[in-house]
Amino acid sequence: MRTLFAVAATLVALASPALAVEVTESTTLPYPVEKVWQQIGPFCNLGTWHPAVESCTLRRKDGAQERVLALKGGGAIEERLLSSSASSHRIRYSILTSPLPVKDYAASLSAEPAGKGTRVVWTARYTSNGASDEESRKVISGIFTSGFDGLKQKLAAQ
Repeated sequence: MRTLFAVAATLVALASPALAVEVTESTTLPYPVEKVWQQIGPFCNLGTWHPAVESCTLRRKDGAQERVLALKGGGAIEERLLSSSASSHRIRYSILTSPLPVKDYAASLSAEPAGKGTRVVWTARYTSNGASDEESRKVISGIFTSGFDGLKQKLAAQ
């Protein structure tokens, strides 16, 4: 009976989906939403304002738009555009391959008017892979906040 219970418990645990981690960071910028969207809307523009990205290359694969982000210091992240809406100022994308401690990663980056400026929101949902949820959350949160710093610098320089 114990063996049957142990087998059943193992099967339930294996059948249960891993709990997803969600990370959301936001910032408010003193620029109109259209000016911010010009930077975050084009899928490969991330390479012009994120400090961790050396370059970005677009490609088409299986009918989808993808980008390869070459990282400063080495490594690359391959991502697929899931959707983009200029009218709602939002892009959604997923990670295909990366050195990050995540799997099943999907994210959105959006801009919305906030007073005389723009609120930018970056959200990701994923499963931790090779790290604890707390560790992966710190990594993704750090990527988002350093990206916001780079975006601020890029917009201020224009």
